[in-house]
Amino acid sequence: MSCLHQRSASMPRSRACDALGLARTGTYPRVRRHKAQPAAVAQPRELSETERESIRAQVTSEPYQDQSVRAIHATELNAGRLLASVSTYYRILRADRQVQERRHQRPAQHHAVPRVLAERPNEAWTWDITKLPTIVPRTYLNLYLVLDLLSRFPVAWMISTKENAALAQHLFRQALEQHNIEPGQLTVHQDRGAPMIAHSYREFLDGFGVRRSYSRPRVSNDNPFSEAVNKTLKYAPSYPGRFRGMEHAREWVAAFMHAYQHRPHEGLLGYTPHAVFHGHVDAIAATRQAALDAHYAQHPQRYPRGAPTTQRPPAVVAINPDDGLTTAADFLTGATGARAEPPQVETPEMGNITRENSA
Repeated sequence: MSCLHQRSASMPRSRACDALGLARTGTYPRVRRHKAQPAAVAQPRELSETERESIRAQVTSEPYQDQSVRAIHATELNAGRLLASVSTYYRILRADRQVQERRHQRPAQHHAVPRVLAERPNEAWTWDITKLPTIVPRTYLNLYLVLDLLSRFPVAWMISTKENAALAQHLFRQALEQHNIEPGQLTVHQDRGAPMIAHSYREFLDGFGVRRSYSRPRVSNDNPFSEAVNKTLKYAPSYPGRFRGMEHAREWVAAFMHAYQHRPHEGLLGYTPHAVFHGHVDAIAATRQAALDAHYAQHPQRYPRGAPTTQRPPAVVAINPDDGLTTAADFLTGATGARAEPPQVETPEMGNITRENSA
């Protein structure tokens, strides 16, 4: 760089840089400029320490200690007094770490995952209440529907203009008596709607020796069987969309339930809910196998893997099953090795059709 500075005055800087292989912009002397730090200037809008203390004393005073900042500010302003803006109140309280929830908050709730299993009909039921719109705007009917978990059979159903625990008890009383449910035999799974968590309904099931199971809050997948049948109902080709009234809804739902229980169910490998619930699987499986054998005898070339065998519906149906747990004992015991208490067990849906009129 010193050679560049000693070049003759007649030689341009750019030619000298080209000869030396330097960039011209890097050959100029650099002068560091030190900026003087400005002296601290007091902000004219800044509150004095006395004013800050006045605000602190005001928000912690007896009349205002349970009030929000906005309520305190509005009350003082309505009385003709003003210390600062709302944002200034918050700025001072934030610096003092006083901006937080003052009220007692309920601690976070941790709900166990419901696990319900059925190996035979009437071992587990699941139910829900779904809304049926009417031709009157913002007016709905309530369909109470109880399903058997293993067979998806509609055990009981009812339509009402109301949604309460008394009607749920009425429906379950008839269903339990109709199906001769013994104490300790059945688990009923439901979500956490008002009729399901009412004390009268819970005591009613306890009186019959029925175990209760509940979905976790805001987890619709904990009650998949009831949710699925409600969607099947509302997406049926004949679903009217809106019902003219109670009688119209009862007639349509009765026809749907009859067709539903006699229709092959994909989750049952083509068997009907009625056949599984009433124990006709063996007879139907024999009929199926005879048809397969006859077809195989006529067209063996169409079966490269050999003679076909008919399938049967699942022997175990569960809500939130654990991997590797295939029996009821294993399912309820789980990884902890301790059998769940009856009130904590949870179950699905299905059953027999019972229509009840409601007030």
